[in-house]
Amino acid sequence: MSLSDLRVEFDTRHGRVTALSGISLDVLPGETLGIVGESGCGKSITALAMMGLIPNPPGHVTGGVIEFDGEDITHASNRRLRQLRGRDIAMIFQEPMTSLNPVFTVGDQIAEAILLHQDMSRAEADRQVVELLETVGIPEPEARAKSYPHQLSGGMRQRVMIAMAISCRPKLLIADEPTTALDVTVQAQIFDLMRDIQAKFGVAIVLITHDMGAIAEMTDRVAVMYAGRVIEQGTSDQILDNPLHPYTRGLIGCIPVLGRAAASTDRLPPLAEIPGVVPPLHLLGDGCAFAERCALADDHCRSVRPPLDDKGHPVACHHAGEIA
Repeated sequence: MSLSDLRVEFDTRHGRVTALSGISLDVLPGETLGIVGESGCGKSITALAMMGLIPNPPGHVTGGVIEFDGEDITHASNRRLRQLRGRDIAMIFQEPMTSLNPVFTVGDQIAEAILLHQDMSRAEADRQVVELLETVGIPEPEARAKSYPHQLSGGMRQRVMIAMAISCRPKLLIADEPTTALDVTVQAQIFDLMRDIQAKFGVAIVLITHDMGAIAEMTDRVAVMYAGRVIEQGTSDQILDNPLHPYTRGLIGCIPVLGRAAASTDRLPPLAEIPGVVPPLHLLGDGCAFAERCALADDHCRSVRPPLDDKGHPVACHHAGEIA
């Protein structure tokens, strides 16, 4: 999957606003790309664009190219996109309870994807459903296939979503905050499961998250997004060991460190935070969107938008040289 200078705009009560501004990303076979940022930065819109799920109206892809497996699918027909979704490109949504249909068993819902994209009988599909549920670590898969979503725990529902996503052996798996609302033990199990699936099937994964800890654990490369732009990208080691954008440094600084105490007291210091919030898209000016929250910002930052330049790795910050 390759995104090149992708622009997405939405019609709103404030007029047309730009949700994605010149996004360029590559996802290579067998690797995990992390897309990280706060809520409202454009991560999920990027995932929906990859899937061809931008609602039109009010959304519009107004520029750039989305290429998958050598094919330009930017403005592909709905029929062609339905052929690709599920079979070649699959997505794990962040809230399985709202993504699964409550009136059908989980087995029926997984089998539907298999029957849609593969030439097999219902009996063969049912057998494959049981195998998939076993693959994702659900106990008693024959019985669980007959369960309804409300009869399963949050972790098991997420495993069902993963089973559905890998049912047709996709080339690209997009995981949109797949561990939201799960406790840390279940989160670790889901991440282990995703790594096992990648090793077994060679699938490329796009992991969308706001958690730099998940980025450190799961990804090969990282794209940091803010206000609809990629503001820093590189290998995971580059981003975590040598972050050059103040926003990236802020995200890393927000990670609590067990046992870190203040020098002069036994009490732990307060958790770090990035001041302010992501600005509304219709209020973005000509300068850096992060300027109002940045301690390094000056008049130049507020008036001139920084380009994505190579400072050892790509970063969009006028002060990246000083930070380095």
